Amino acid sequence: MDWYMMNCELLATCSALGYLEGDVYHREPDCLESVKDLIRYLRHEDETRDVRQQLGAAQILQNDLLPILVQYPQDKVLFDAVIRLMVNLTQPALLCFGKVPSDAASRHYFLQVLSYLQAYKEAFASEKVFVVLSEKLYNLLQLDWEQRQEEDTLLIERILLLVRNVLHVPPDPTEEQQGVDGDASVHDRVLWALHISGMDDLLKFLASAQVEQQWALHVLEIISLMFRDQSPEELAALGQGTAGAEHGEDTRELETLRQRELAEKRARALQRPSRHSRFGGSYVLQGLKSIGDRDVVFHKGLHNLKSYTHDLGKEPRRVPRHRQAAPESEPSRRSARNVRLFLRHFCQDFLEGCYNRLMLLVKDQLVREKAQQHDETYYLWATAFFMAFNRCRGFRPELVSETVGVRAFHFIEQNLTTYYEMALMDKKEATTWARRMHLALKAYQELLRTVQEMDRSPEQAVRDSSQVIKSNIFYLMEYRELFLALFRKFDETKQPRSFLRDLVETAHLFLRMLERFCRGRANLVVQSKRVRRKKKPRAPVVPAPPSAAELEQLWEGLAPQLQACLEGEVPLPADVVPFDAASETPVEEQRAEALQRIQECLRDSRVPQALRLLRSARDVWPEGDVFGAADVGPPEETRLLREILVAPLPRHAPEEPEEEEEEDEEEEEQTVQVSEKEFNFLDYLKRFACAPVVRALVLLLRGYAQNSPRTNHCAARLLHRLARDLRMEPLLFQLSLFALFHRLLSDPAAAAHQELVALAKFILGKFFALAATNKKAFVELLFWKSPAIVCEMTKGYSSLQEGEGTTRSRVSPWTPQEEQELQELYWKYKEVEGGDIIAAILAHLPTPGRTRRQVVKQLVRMGLASSAKDFQQERKGTRIVLWTQEQEEELTRLFEEFQGSDDVLGNIMKHLTARRSRARVVEKLLGLGLVAERKELFKKRRRKGHGPGPGQAAASVPAVPAQDSSGEDEDSEEEEEEDEDEAEKGPMEEHWVPEEGAGQDLAQHLHQQGLAGPLRWLETCLRRAAGDREEDGVSHPVPLVPLTEENEDAMEDRRFRTLLRQLGLRPPASEQESFWRIPAALTPQQLRRAAASIARHGRDPSGSPQDPPKPPGCPQDPAPAEPLPAGLGSDSESEEPVPVPIPVPSPVQPRTKRRRELASEDEDEDGGSSGTEPAPAAPCSEEDEEDEDPQPRGRRKRIRCLEEEEEEEEG
Repeated sequence: MDWYMMNCELLATCSALGYLEGDVYHREPDCLESVKDLIRYLRHEDETRDVRQQLGAAQILQNDLLPILVQYPQDKVLFDAVIRLMVNLTQPALLCFGKVPSDAASRHYFLQVLSYLQAYKEAFASEKVFVVLSEKLYNLLQLDWEQRQEEDTLLIERILLLVRNVLHVPPDPTEEQQGVDGDASVHDRVLWALHISGMDDLLKFLASAQVEQQWALHVLEIISLMFRDQSPEELAALGQGTAGAEHGEDTRELETLRQRELAEKRARALQRPSRHSRFGGSYVLQGLKSIGDRDVVFHKGLHNLKSYTHDLGKEPRRVPRHRQAAPESEPSRRSARNVRLFLRHFCQDFLEGCYNRLMLLVKDQLVREKAQQHDETYYLWATAFFMAFNRCRGFRPELVSETVGVRAFHFIEQNLTTYYEMALMDKKEATTWARRMHLALKAYQELLRTVQEMDRSPEQAVRDSSQVIKSNIFYLMEYRELFLALFRKFDETKQPRSFLRDLVETAHLFLRMLERFCRGRANLVVQSKRVRRKKKPRAPVVPAPPSAAELEQLWEGLAPQLQACLEGEVPLPADVVPFDAASETPVEEQRAEALQRIQECLRDSRVPQALRLLRSARDVWPEGDVFGAADVGPPEETRLLREILVAPLPRHAPEEPEEEEEEDEEEEEQTVQVSEKEFNFLDYLKRFACAPVVRALVLLLRGYAQNSPRTNHCAARLLHRLARDLRMEPLLFQLSLFALFHRLLSDPAAAAHQELVALAKFILGKFFALAATNKKAFVELLFWKSPAIVCEMTKGYSSLQEGEGTTRSRVSPWTPQEEQELQELYWKYKEVEGGDIIAAILAHLPTPGRTRRQVVKQLVRMGLASSAKDFQQERKGTRIVLWTQEQEEELTRLFEEFQGSDDVLGNIMKHLTARRSRARVVEKLLGLGLVAERKELFKKRRRKGHGPGPGQAAASVPAVPAQDSSGEDEDSEEEEEEDEDEAEKGPMEEHWVPEEGAGQDLAQHLHQQGLAGPLRWLETCLRRAAGDREEDGVSHPVPLVPLTEENEDAMEDRRFRTLLRQLGLRPPASEQESFWRIPAALTPQQLRRAAASIARHGRDPSGSPQDPPKPPGCPQDPAPAEPLPAGLGSDSESEEPVPVPIPVPSPVQPRTKRRRELASEDEDEDGGSSGTEPAPAAPCSEEDEEDEDPQPRGRRKRIRCLEEEEEEEEG
């Protein structure tokens, strides 16, 4: 943009600023007003940023603003205005436009603004500018808080923002390509000016000062931009040896390139004949067809034959933009040596005096959501950079203690998971989320490396702290499943190759640390989770109207009940209202709805409700005698009910809550069952044996020549684990990997990749050995394979069907005789109308144990049916609506037969001829008067294992099934949990009186579990209620309101609620109640006996007070047989100070949810050995050197049930 194309008003304003004469700037009288006008113009610019472009083209900042800033710093008002204007002019282009524009015109404006910003950055590479800014900032920081005004605080913030904006400007690609490593770029010159002016010392002061906490995020952002192009490993290695040692890596790279060039020269020399011929000749390549049917004719020399392909001369196929590989974020570049030396000293000073404090402040602001969105990326970068510098520069764990621990692992894992989920959901911004995910992954990798370095520390306390951290990390399932999820969702179009490189290196490090941790332990216990998902409720089905014959048959069954109700033998309900007062429909217009409700009650065999509705409706709508006259008698009421029953009233879709109960009682709630199991490293490694992991490793190894030796080692080691350790060599039989091996073995510089060459020879040897027996192995090269396919390739392709593979324990094969019998049964029952073919076949199938799904699948496989949809199973409880007299008699007979059993309703459902839902059967039993309330039909629970007698079963604690129990035990446990939930939801009688000493054993057990505080609160509430009832002489239900978090958690504990029931307390009776209540029927004496039974748990039988309960430890923590530092193995949320050079935080769950503990018992293992003390680990030079971990001293097994309660609206 030309100067003469500027807006006239903008040009006049810029001319009124002043003029530069030599090195002296002369300002005009209206200079201050002109600066304010420019700020006003920038505030009202359009979407093309025209004002910003015109000011950039006129070089106002270089020619006017910077000279004013340097020469008139004493004019405070003018200085403030110029700083404001420069902060606005230097703000990032991405912030001006919101995002990188996609259309050509807007993108041109974006690039134009970016070019002006790069010119501004070059102008700021001046010591004079930063000296003025540093002196001004120093003077402002010298003011106390009492003397510092609001304008001073704003000026400090604007100076920091100006420095941030200047450092944020990206480099010019043309300038970076022209320069070489070691030259001073614009960014280096800005950093050097910042260093000469002393601004870096002010930044360190702001990071460490107690009174300057509000600038923590600003300082961290500036520091991250200062080290944008730097590598922590190179900075740490700077100045540690001679010049030759410093450039050792460069020398090795040059030597590799030189060897490659010499090998290519030797190969060309061998291929070139001794006498040059002008004519190379023509050759026919037999077996290689050309476009036609003839062989290819080759017109070049034989030495070029290896490079011949059919693609010679063709245009390369253009890759669509959405399928192109993601570009790397920033190319690496080495700064000037003096700049790197200054940055190295800055890192050392920052780690020693500022790092822990600054990271604590930033973490606090992030957790409290005081920062802006995505500011946690600066925290992740600082964690990765400075911990890597500390690790490479004489590892001192006390310098990075703030970011070492379980809490740091949890914070980074939480952000990494959030970025991963957002990258899957937000497809348009997937690349941005992938960059943030890369930052979190590098921070996670550096945490693992720091913990690994702690294992090699000569101090025993540091090694013990490392063991505690690893125990907590390897125990939780979220940390173990993280890398599998990242591998499976890796997308090379969204995530760059550098992300895959860090992912492979981090996964290799995690697997190696986990393998060593498991090697020294016989039985490692880890956490496992299982999610039971809720099925979606099906849409309500409008039942077909019954025929006249069915209605007549139904009336015959209802007549005796109606006669009993009219004679007063069966009481009528009293809380039946024929209209809805909250409905928008007027009461006078709800008459038709009342008729429909009476008809529904009659058709559902609810005669008492129907009769009460009829009489109530007669009182509400007496006009017209629609519901009978006022003095109507029993015969007329009988006639009215019969007419209503057979009347063709309009029917609506039933909104019955019991529809959800018809889904096999699996739709009640979604639960996450958390348990503990023994960990097997090979079983965990088998989860990496999948196509996405192998595909990602092959993709990374395609650039083996550009990869670092460590990257190639990690990728090769992972492939070796899958092939050799798991004995799944066919998993790597893939054509793309073999093409990579061919390129590697024919590479002249293959001697530098001996590990990859050995792996290639090993895999190729295994393939040709298998191809000698399995001719289909060559075809299998075209496909990625799974463990099941690997089993078929090695054991035979019929192994999975014949029961020799992975499905042997689940599905038994079908023999030819069984297939013949199945075919005969199918043709026999196919023509039977109105029957279920599969049910008839299962009933007459000679082989027991077959399921419906197996039979349907076999019929489809044999070609007798087209698909499984031909055998749709009829839904239970939807067709049968009416109860016949024979069915009622059968139900009555079954109830009398199983009335004394433990599961009355379950036995009735098993022997009932007509299949109905549990809700329908319960309603019919209530309608027939066989039971008074629903809780009489609940399944009676019995205590497992050895325990007290039958009289003490109610007060005993239900046992928890062992961890290695079978699937039947788990199913029975789930049934008992469902029965407990139903029992809690059922009503509780007000007049129920607890027995003397009830709940004493359970209270003692809860006290041992750490619930002493809630028990004391419950005892106080009971005694207070007893005293109030004695003073007042009146008894009212008293709610138990937990006011502390500890008491609230106890009220959600299943065992604590069981204790409340044993003491006679009442749960919430309806949705309007939220708290448990002390019933009014309990006398003060009974309340005091209940409180006394709770208080007895405080002393053991000998009378000595019990020790306070200790918090549960981690499964891998050492037992308290030997003195340990305080806080190790603590399961609480608080962190205790430990006499260790670094603080060891306690384990934290990766997601904070409301927890309910189910049957949590501690099982002390007999004869627990204390183990041996670990020998001091010597420093290891090789990364694969083996070291042994100490044996665990004790474990505790728990089973918890985390219930995630979701409220769903019922339509």
